[in-house]
Amino acid sequence: MIGIKDVAKKAGVSPSTVSNVINGRTNVGEKTKERVQRVMQDLHYEPNIIGKTLKTGSSRTIMFSFSDFERKFYLSIIRGISEYVKLKDYDLIICTNKSTDKFMNRAFTNGCILLDRRTPDSFLIKKANKNYPIVVMDRIMEVPNIKSVVVNNYASERALVQGLVDLKYKNFAFLGGFESEDNRERFRAFSDVLKENNIPFKKDHYYDGDYTGKSGYQMARLIMLSEHRPDVLVCANDEMAMGAIRAFRENGIKVPEDIAVCGFDDTETAKMMGITTVDVPNYERGYLAAQCLVEMIEGSKNFDPFLINSNVKWRSTTLIP
Repeated sequence: MIGIKDVAKKAGVSPSTVSNVINGRTNVGEKTKERVQRVMQDLHYEPNIIGKTLKTGSSRTIMFSFSDFERKFYLSIIRGISEYVKLKDYDLIICTNKSTDKFMNRAFTNGCILLDRRTPDSFLIKKANKNYPIVVMDRIMEVPNIKSVVVNNYASERALVQGLVDLKYKNFAFLGGFESEDNRERFRAFSDVLKENNIPFKKDHYYDGDYTGKSGYQMARLIMLSEHRPDVLVCANDEMAMGAIRAFRENGIKVPEDIAVCGFDDTETAKMMGITTVDVPNYERGYLAAQCLVEMIEGSKNFDPFLINSNVKWRSTTLIP
């Protein structure tokens, strides 16, 4: 059976150099790296990464687990995580809900970054310990070995809604996503601002979406059936705002002249469509999450939540201050 010493002998390097190439270390010259990789291919050598991990107890690998592959903002988060992981000489694996339990194990990974509302707190508390830290990006958890890196949804949504009030909008509707900490905080901020400004909000002007453009489109069609159409639709994310705008425009309803629409996230498509929204720095969000996780892996005991601030981007789907 071909081993690491066989590769080293044929490539004319030391076994440690082969190991460095396998683990993606940056201390190997490009020509040497290419030679070792070519020898590994010629010999059909497959590194036994899991065996090495079980032997040493350290994989220098972190995991990012999230809920689905459809929402585009994940790409920016992954890019941010990947950049920091590469900088610190760690590897990254990405999985979704079904695989989380399997890979949230020191035999495979040293820690986890999680953005998945379906994973219960009780599961995370059970998994987290001093040898396996976890960073959550979708909730606040103030327990040992778990750190929250989350958007300051409340402050950001307050700024958006107060800006709409200052623009003299009076009749509001809210299009929420599925039940999550993000949605709760955004709607709480929305409600608080309206109460503080003595603006009534009718319960039937709360619409249930699921963060997809399809649900935004469907809820907009319901809004068009309403006898008292709102002046402004505040959506819990950009994708629902895009779907709503498409439905309104297909039916001859002008945005923002007949109804204003705003979102949350500031995706690339939202920028192109000129949607008023909250700019969430997702690349930086991922980078910070990875930084916090690596620091915990390497001994940090700072588990205090990290709140990320964001700004309102005023564009053409609402009046502009």
